Amino acid sequence: MLSWALFFVTICICIALFLNLWRLLVGPHISDRILALDTMYINAIALIMLYGMYMGTSLYFEAALLIAMLGFVSTSALCKYLLRGDIIE
Repeated sequence: MLSWALFFVTICICIALFLNLWRLLVGPHISDRILALDTMYINAIALIMLYGMYMGTSLYFEAALLIAMLGFVSTSALCKYLLRGDIIE
């Protein structure tokens, strides 16, 4: 029963990733594109966590943590660049 639930959630997250990719490419404003990119990071983390649950190992949880840190830093740097035109003051 758990494998069916993991399969269903994986399909839902893959659909969400596709819709985020569409918003990233077509988004009318740069803020929409940044938000879509940030949401894609979150969906990628969710997929890695689901795969770790399916495989029964904790190695993938550490990889998800690294992607979360990378996503936070890159989104913060991109927003700061767009607001001020410079990352390092």
